[in-house]
Amino acid sequence: QVQLVESGGGLVQAGGSLRLSCAASGHTNRSYGMAWFRQAPGKEREFVSGITYSGGTTYHAASVRGRFTISRDNAKNTVYLQMNSLKPEDTAVYYCAVDGVLARTFVGIYVNEYDYWGQGTQVTVSS
Repeated sequence: QVQLVESGGGLVQAGGSLRLSCAASGHTNRSYGMAWFRQAPGKEREFVSGITYSGGTTYHAASVRGRFTISRDNAKNTVYLQMNSLKPEDTAVYYCAVDGVLARTFVGIYVNEYDYWGQGTQVTVSS
């Protein structure tokens, strides 16, 4: 069993920045990719950013590319999402997730590719 706890969300003005953190505990294994998804009211959960188990490959959705950066610190069992130049359309609950396939060398973009999820952290961007 793996537990994921997101933190760092909040209310910011458009153009501002936030850094989200996702700390893993329990029966963890560092040889899995991780990703951030988000879900806004009335919309489906969508892929935001992902990182492979080694941290050697990252992938970002077109809507956030150039503004968001995913990274991981395996020594701390933590993944981060640095969000810059935030827009009102970034408002959503952000979820951390763990890949369901061991040591995959590319980033999965579909919800059903991930086995473990955090509780989510709210990000609200005002205009």
